[in-house]
Parts: sequence; C-alpha cells; structure tokens
Amino acid sequence: MDDSSGHTTDRVTLARLPSGVAIETTVHRYEGVESGPTVYVQAAQHGREINGTEVLRRVHDRLAADVQAGTVIAVPVANPITFDRVSYTTPEQLDSVNSNMNRVWPGREAGTLHQRMAARLWTYAADVDLVVDLHTGSPEMLPHVVYTAGDERSRELAEAFGTDLLLAEPSGEDAPDEWRQRGFGGKLRVAAANEGIPAITPELAHNKQFVESAIDTGITGLFNVLRELDVLSGSPVDNGETRQARNHLGNVDASSSGLFRVTAEYELGETVPDGATLGTVYDPTTYERLQTVRTDRAGVLYALTREATVTVGDRLAGIAVVD
Repeated sequence: MDDSSGHTTDRVTLARLPSGVAIETTVHRYEGVESGPTVYVQAAQHGREINGTEVLRRVHDRLAADVQAGTVIAVPVANPITFDRVSYTTPEQLDSVNSNMNRVWPGREAGTLHQRMAARLWTYAADVDLVVDLHTGSPEMLPHVVYTAGDERSRELAEAFGTDLLLAEPSGEDAPDEWRQRGFGGKLRVAAANEGIPAITPELAHNKQFVESAIDTGITGLFNVLRELDVLSGSPVDNGETRQARNHLGNVDASSSGLFRVTAEYELGETVPDGATLGTVYDPTTYERLQTVRTDRAGVLYALTREATVTVGDRLAGIAVVD
C-alpha cells in the first residue's frame, strides 16, 4: 500500500505455524525527497513491551509528512507471536530451541521459528545506516540506551537519543562469560554492530501498559536521532541528564526462590554503595530469611523489581558503573 506522502507499507510473512497459518506483520517505509541515510526501527520484539509500538504510531504522521532525506523503515510489531501472548518469549511448542527472538539475530532462513522471523526482518535491516531496537523493560527501571562499548558512532547516536543513562555493553571477547552464556551475541543490536552498522537499544521502562513518560521519552529520542542524521530538520533537544555508564551486566539476582521484600529507600537513578542492603528474600511458609539482597558494586541503581514473588535466578536489581 502507498500514498502520496512518501509513506508505503508491506504486509510481510515472517514464518508459518504448523497449521500453515502465516505469521505476518506490517513494515512501514517513509521516503524523503532527498538522498540520505536509511534508518531501521522496530518495536515489540518482546511482545509485552508495547510502549515502543505506541511510539511508532504517534510518530507516524510526522514521518509521513516530514522526512526530508533518506528513508525510515519501521516495524511496530516485530514479533506477533509474543505480542498476541503479551509475553517475553514464545511457548515451547512453537520454538523450544530459541524461545527468545532477541538471541538469534541475524537469523537463519531454514532455522527455528524465531530464526526464520529474524532472518526475514534482517533483509530490511542488513544494509541500513542505523538500527534502533525499541524495548521497554520492566516497570521499575530507569530509562536508558544501550550500545556496544567501543562503538563511537553508536555512542554518539545514543547520546543524541537522550535518556538519563547511557549504558555501554561490552561484547565478544571483551564481554564477561555471562554475556556469552545468556546468548547476548544474538541480539539485533550486536548482529548489526558485527556488520559495521551503528545500533542502539533504548530501554524506555514499563511494559504491558501505556505510560506517557516512557512514550514521550521514546518519541523525543527517536526524533532526536533522526535530526542528528538530518533525516528530519532541526537539532536534537534535551531528553534527560545523559550520564554515561558501563557494565550492563551489573545485576543483583535472587539466590533463592521466595518472596522479595524491598527494605531500602533508594530511588531509581540514585548512586548506591557496594554492599548496600536492598531487601530480603524469605520463605513464605516458614518465614525463614533465605537471602539478604545486597549490591555487589557501587553505581547507579537503574532497575529494582517490585514484584514480590521471585524465582531463583531472577534479576532483582541492576547497577551501572558510572564513567
């Protein structure tokens, strides 16, 4: 479908279910009147993270009317399967090998369901000048932008996007063992970086519900990036304090399953010391204290779960070391 504004859409089959039913999504393309860079933006790769989808809906009219140079390719629902289930991963029956789509990029045409879906979308992202992968994380999370450590162009674009915190994530041989164990080499951002494509992952915070502050951050940030690239006219505007930090894997995890009671009075964005007590995990039936949850480094508290029921291995808090 197309219109006179330079906006066109394609209904794309990403893969097929066992019954033969097609898994489809819509890809939007906004063409400027002048030559310029191509930007690929997607949202809802994890289906419960819907604020990025709302960001793309709200910027649609502006992009259709005002893209001056280059091309913006936008996919508001990158993973229809998890979107329909309001979930982070697919059920085992559909992809028992790769339940998380953001661990399989650039995908494989003859692979599992998620590998095929990623491979189809990769045909749009493989030759662009910037990849923006919109995520919305957990409710209790400071909005931040993640980029690959050492990638200067990605850092510049992350800074243009804005948010209170920029997180440099080591990759490949520079990353800790946990990075490889968790399959982070298969993230869209990392796959793009491996091909020399600048890529950023804005984490807008909040999922499953529209939160205006997260949506506003995403809209302003995306427009800022497009202005930085001269796809849109104007200059980037303020979108946060933009503190630079590192060590994206500075997690505090549950060592036992039980109920997590937050006892600390730290606010998101506040600097916490090494060894600070955040709360307690206890057995709900015997009242036994199972874990005193403490930070393992000093830094910025950028995530803290408020969900009481936790399972061993769950992330309870995120700490970033400020540069």
